Amino acid sequence: MSETQVENSVPHAILHNDYATQWMGIEVVEVSDGHAVITMTLRQEMLNGFGIGHGGMIFALADTAFALSCNPQGGSDETITVASGADVNFLKPAIPGRVLTATGNRVSQQGRSGIYDIKVTQPAGDGSIETVAEFRGRSRTVPKPQNR
Repeated sequence: MSETQVENSVPHAILHNDYATQWMGIEVVEVSDGHAVITMTLRQEMLNGFGIGHGGMIFALADTAFALSCNPQGGSDETITVASGADVNFLKPAIPGRVLTATGNRVSQQGRSGIYDIKVTQPAGDGSIETVAEFRGRSRTVPKPQNR
């Protein structure tokens, strides 16, 4: 598959067999080189014991935007770009039923290493947009694993 062609209208090649992303109900709004915008509705099974968004679900949403931002939309036959590390800061509780938006952007790319910032937001009660979390991912481009 070429980098400009995505099989079966999947908005990004890495989502073709990504069952976690499918389960989370993540939708791709926009994707381009070094950039991605995705959304997810916060469902009941994504909540923690306090009745707010589980940090792992928020991290997973940001991590998906990170992956989409660092890999070519059509995929690559030779390499993949994976996380070498990530940090997240949770700033506000994610509220059940709200649509969370994760926006990822490349900050720096030097050889096989990159830095990406992902902001997770939600609509606030007054109609404004509030930041739920800030995620910084560090990427590394490596040879694509052979069929396992």
